[in-house]
This record gives sequence, C-alpha cells and structure tokens, in this order.
Amino acid sequence: MSTLVVFFQIGGAVALLLFGLGLVRDGITAAFGLRLKTALGVGTRTGPRAFVSGLVATLGLQSSTATALLTASFLDRQLIGARMSQIVLLGANVGTAVTALIISTGIEALASALVLVGLIAYRRKDTTAGGVGKALVGVGLMLISLTLLGEGSEPLRQSAAVGAFLGMLDSAWLVALLFSAGIAALCSSSLAAVMLVATLDVPPGLCVALVLGANLGGAIPPVLATMGSSLAARRLTIGNLVVRAAGCLVVLPFAGPFGTALHELPLNLTGLAVETHLAFNLALALAVAPLAGLLTNALTRMLREDEAQALDAPPNWLDEEVLSEPVQALAGASRQVLAIGDDIGQMLELTRLAFRRNTEAPLAEVSELEKRVDEAQQRVKIYLTRLGRNADENDHRRSFAILDYVINLEHVGDIVEKGLASAVRKKIRFQLLFSDTGYKELDSMFLMTIETLRMAQTVFMIRNTDIARKMIEQKVEVRAREKQSAQRHLMRLQDGDPRSRETSSLHLDILRDLKRINAHLVSVAHPILDEEGLLIESRLREAATGKPGRG
Repeated sequence: MSTLVVFFQIGGAVALLLFGLGLVRDGITAAFGLRLKTALGVGTRTGPRAFVSGLVATLGLQSSTATALLTASFLDRQLIGARMSQIVLLGANVGTAVTALIISTGIEALASALVLVGLIAYRRKDTTAGGVGKALVGVGLMLISLTLLGEGSEPLRQSAAVGAFLGMLDSAWLVALLFSAGIAALCSSSLAAVMLVATLDVPPGLCVALVLGANLGGAIPPVLATMGSSLAARRLTIGNLVVRAAGCLVVLPFAGPFGTALHELPLNLTGLAVETHLAFNLALALAVAPLAGLLTNALTRMLREDEAQALDAPPNWLDEEVLSEPVQALAGASRQVLAIGDDIGQMLELTRLAFRRNTEAPLAEVSELEKRVDEAQQRVKIYLTRLGRNADENDHRRSFAILDYVINLEHVGDIVEKGLASAVRKKIRFQLLFSDTGYKELDSMFLMTIETLRMAQTVFMIRNTDIARKMIEQKVEVRAREKQSAQRHLMRLQDGDPRSRETSSLHLDILRDLKRINAHLVSVAHPILDEEGLLIESRLREAATGKPGRG
C-alpha cells in the first residue's frame, strides 16, 4: 500500500508540473501570443535568428511541442522555409533545456510569492496583465511540483526493489533510454521526464541514458500531432525526431565517460540530469544546424508528394432544399462564409510569400482566388435574400451579421488583389529592395493581419466576447504599428537611405492596405461587443467642457 501511495505522490507531482506548464503556455499566449508568433514568423531569415526564435518561443510557451506545432503550421502555409524551420526546432530543444536549468537553480522559495503576485495580476481586467499573472501562477506551481517530486521520490531512492531495478537499467542503457522515452512521450513533455530523472540517485552513465531517452520521447508527440497535416509539416516533425534519435545513438555508447566528465565539472549547480539535457541539446544544435539543408533535402526525397496539388474546388454549403428551414440555411451560409475567409487567408499568405521570395508565381493564384471569393460572396448574398418566411427576428439578425462579414471579406479580397498584390508585383518587376528595418516592419504587419483574420473567423463562428475584445485591442496595436512604421520610414528618408527613397510609395501603400484590411476584419467583433454593452457610441474623447463628443 505504501508503494501505491508513493507512486500517487510522484504522479500528482508530475501532473502539477504539467498543469503549471500549461498555465504558463496559456498565460504567455494570451499576453504575448501575437508577438511570439510575429517573432517566430519574421525571425527566420538567417540560421542564428531562426535558432533564437525557436529558443525564445519555447521559453515563452514552455513547450517545445507547442513551438513545433506552431512552426509546422507556419511551414504548412509557406511562411517559413523548410531549412529554417528545422533550425527553429533545434532552438526549441535548447529552450526546453534552459527552462529546466532555470527552475532547477534552487528558487523554490519564491514559489509562494510568484503564485500570490500572479493571482493579483490575473484578476486585473487587462489582457496582458492577466496573461502574465496566469504565467506566474504556473511558474510557482512548477516550482512547488519540484519540491513535491523530490519529497515523493525519497522512498524510491531508499527502496531496495527500485535500487535493483535501476541496477538492471544501468547494465542495459538502451532499455533505460527506451523506458525514459516512453515516460516523456506519455507525459508529452521531455522536461517532466528530465525533472523526474533529476530526483533519482543513479550512476552518471545511467543518468545520461535516461536523459537521452527523455529527449527522444519528447520528439514523438509532435510527430503524432501532425499525422493528419500536410507533408511539409510531417517532414518537419519527423526530421526533428530523426535528429534526436541520431544524437541519442551517437552519445549512448559514451554515456559513462560523458556523464562522468559533466559530473566532475567545477560548476555543478543544478544536477547532472539537467546539465546533461542542456549539454546534449547544445551539442546537437551545433552539429546539425550547418547540415539542416542536407537534412531537408533528404526528407524531401524520402517523403514525396503523390501528386501535384491544385487549387481545391470550392465547397458548396448553400443547400436550396433547406431554405424553408432558417436555422439550417443560416448554418450552411455560415460555413460557406468561413470557406470564403479561408480563401482570403490563402490570398494573404500567398501575397506574403511573393513579397518574401521576390517571385510573382504565387500571385497568379491570388487572382484566381479573388475571382472565387467574388463569386462565392455573391451566391451567399442571393441565398440569404431567399430565406424562408419562417425566419424570426433572431434569424434575421444572424442573416445580417453573415451579410456584413461576407461583404467585409469581399472588400478584403479586393484590397489584397488590387492593392497588396499590385504593390508586390511592382516591387518584383522593378527589382526594388526595402531597407532591412522596413522589410521587417512590413513582414510583421503581414503576420499580424493574418492573425487578425484567424481571430475574425473564430469570432464569426463562436461569437466569443473575449476574442472579440482582443481583436479590438489588436486593432489599436495595428494602428500604432502602422503609424510608427510610417514615421520610421520618413526618418530613413531624411537620413538619405537610397532603398527607402526607391520604395517610399510602396512602403506606405502596403502599410495603408494592411491597416484597411485589419479594420474590415475587426468589424466582425463590433456587433458582439455592442450586444454586451462594451462599445461606446462615439470614439471621440470628451471635450474640455465636459460634453461628450459625437461620432
């Protein structure tokens, strides 16, 4: 019975660690999610920057799996190159190791203070403060879990049976590696497995073998999560698994000397398991990063497309037979509008791809998609005008909301095709080059706009007030970034930067178009917030006389 209690204590401590990790991830995503995604999207133009982007994203999200899935989604939409995405995951692996290093430096005494401060911040209405507060609570719980894990594993360290089992593993390092890999895969966290190993009193060689297994197991969940994704996403996660497996096979025969060398280092602050985790991932990154291109090419040859991908046929959810049933008809119209929004998203991503790669090829598909958007939105409008007489006031209200959103999407399509795509064509044909800073500012605005569209699709579908509020906050940030970028561009002009002079009109036109697109998309949040009484009639501040402004 006592053995069962010990295992429940350890299991509860691991569960608390995973729960804390989840709180940190959710909190950082709520507070800085867009900034993290933007940094990940624009920070991959060079290998070192891609590595740092993966490391920083993982420190924020507290999960290399989350970073891997986010990178896979960017790769799937051609926002990140295949070679750079592999380097991003190398940085993510190091980020997990750095996280283990930070929480193992003896700061458990701060756990209660972090939970208290985090709870106070979480109760504030500000989204950023609330997200930071949730993250601090998560960090505090992670530190508490480490204390519980150490206390819970104490009986195991004194158990003769466990000692015999570890002795068997010490004579079979490969079995130890696979055992640890299974734990990490089950927890979906290499960090949890490494911290569990850190509580055990095992020989240096066995410790290294168990840490290697934790690294191998941590690469399995992203592979499973992308099984149904595109081939590019599967190549990414499989490549990361192959890299970790190869590293484990290379180091495992030398686990004894490797562990002894680390153990005898003069600076032994966090324990052998954590230091092995960090050393292994740093060495792996240094060894593999220069070979990322070869790895990508090999994966491309091994995992090929069965057939060339063509522009998918548009779905048709407008069923004429259910027009007499308003609820079903409106559901079909809503799904059709979501498909239109997906086409708009593809247009934005293709335009950004052409902007980044300086090629007109993706813009041909943009024109085709714009025609499809025009035709689809026209069909939706005609369909809704034929709604049956059984429609009540709520049905009509929903019908108006659908019409308003689809009209805004059609306007966005026009701006992308006639504005953004036209500007990108001009950039390509005249071989115009933006300044490095200007390029980064525009690329960041592209990513923010794509994220706004994704939020708009979610708000339209589930009418979530919190996401609608975030859209309004993001609109303010977009406006501020647009103004800031325009001011910086004018400063570069004053400094005589020739690239800024040649691209001046293009830079300002692209900024203006992206700002207009964001405004159209954010409009989907207005009715939802208005129903909740969260919008004011006028946006003008009260005058000095105290009289409210009229909008």
